[in-house]
Amino acid sequence: MKRRDFLTNSTIASVGIGTLLAAACKNDRTAENAPTPVRDPVSDFELSESTISSLQDKMASGKYSSAQLTQLYLDRIHAIDKNGPLINAVIELNPDALQIAKSLDDERKSGKTRGLLHGIPILIKDNINTGDKMQTTAGALAMAGHIASSDAFVVKKLRDAGAVIMGKTNLSEWANFRSSNSCSGWSSRGGQTKNPYILDHNPCGSSSGSGAAVAANLCVVAVGSETDGSITCPASTNGIVGIKPTVGLISRTGIIPISATQDTSGPMARTVSDVAILLGAMTGVDPADEVTKTSEGKGKPDYTKFLDPNGLKGKRIGIEKKPQGDNQYLHALQKKTVDLLKQQGAEIIEIEYLDKINKLGKDEFSVLQFEFKDGLNKYLASTKAPMKSLADVIEFNKKNEDKAMPYFKQEILEESNKKADLKSKEYKQALRKSHLDSKKILDDLIVGNKLDAICGVTMGPACSIDVVYGDRWGGSLTTPAAITGYPHISVPCGMVYNLPVGFSFFGPAYSEPTLIAMAFAYEQATRKRAVPEFKKSFLA
Repeated sequence: MKRRDFLTNSTIASVGIGTLLAAACKNDRTAENAPTPVRDPVSDFELSESTISSLQDKMASGKYSSAQLTQLYLDRIHAIDKNGPLINAVIELNPDALQIAKSLDDERKSGKTRGLLHGIPILIKDNINTGDKMQTTAGALAMAGHIASSDAFVVKKLRDAGAVIMGKTNLSEWANFRSSNSCSGWSSRGGQTKNPYILDHNPCGSSSGSGAAVAANLCVVAVGSETDGSITCPASTNGIVGIKPTVGLISRTGIIPISATQDTSGPMARTVSDVAILLGAMTGVDPADEVTKTSEGKGKPDYTKFLDPNGLKGKRIGIEKKPQGDNQYLHALQKKTVDLLKQQGAEIIEIEYLDKINKLGKDEFSVLQFEFKDGLNKYLASTKAPMKSLADVIEFNKKNEDKAMPYFKQEILEESNKKADLKSKEYKQALRKSHLDSKKILDDLIVGNKLDAICGVTMGPACSIDVVYGDRWGGSLTTPAAITGYPHISVPCGMVYNLPVGFSFFGPAYSEPTLIAMAFAYEQATRKRAVPEFKKSFLA
């Protein structure tokens, strides 16, 4: 089904905002007789920059119900992705979203609320199972029609917390593990997601749709996933906050995998407060995911208690001594940010580690290939998906090359399929070098320098969209936390070339409370989140 056809046929096309809000105005004579104002559906959105708390206030006061809020966001998605700038962030909408919201409204009326997420509309990345009427495809045509039989563990947690899952977000196909020449944010099922700041620029990935949707106010919060940079990169380039948690804090059961060593889902929002709320609802020990047992007694059901405006005071922060890249504006932004950290009471320690970590990239990639083949084959074998193995996916793409591979190809899929099993010597050696050696590098730095966190500019601004030659990203700070499985938060820190840039805080396993405190203090001291303007091009 074509994306525009789907949006046209969805409930948002048939139910207008006016219908839902009519009851609120029927006793107001002035409002009843007033002409309907002419509004710009893109720039004039009444829920723009809303937070979870502000939406809860609206529901608690009776100003809006969850169903009304859900409809407003559905109409916003319709306006942006059908009549507006077309950022192509949402790949599918939940036909039951309004009914779910209404049932949560009924709970509220009966005096029951489930917590801070009760009635809050959210979006979920399309590599995460939802046991409803929506597909789970990782953006791949090869997976079209796949309806998961049950919710992913994390989705069940969110539903239990009262979240309204409005739809699925587009992503870099197979979480950007298909081709080394890929264009982030493109999938054969969903097309190209665009950056809402400048539409001919890339939203990064692979959680492209989640990042762009949050930035463009298509939702208040969204769920992404990361193996290496897939939350923190789109958070940085879309001017939002993203947390890649410690691997083990959140279950991976029901998520289309790349790496058992590095995969995790995580929250994406416009504020540190909102990612803290969403993170608490996502955590939990899952018997079906062994690694989550390491989080027992370490995960927190409520991370909002760590939101400390003085969270930087007295903290020891490591900053890479060697300048990264040669862009003067990024260097200036880093210096300005480091100066602010000092002003907020942090002590800056110069360290050297990035060259050592980056040298492990080849081994990291090898680990991902081995684990992708193993994990995907197990996932496909356990589902009703049309593909039963990685080999099936490769063959489908070859037979449907004009639609499945019109630009870049699938060399990563093919190379991964040639790998042996996880008992092989090659895999074990690569795992030791990438995962264990990287942990030793960071642990020695952190312990030896008594660091609370390591920080730096997350990465440069978004590159142009180029489906023919692929991405052209500069350096990034995503790998150290990804390769070790350690937590990482990216927070907006400024603009370069009218595009957002994030600042990273990462540290040892299960240091989310400390990182959230520092990120919140930084956010409150800077307020660098900028609302996107949907400019058509860089030169416009």
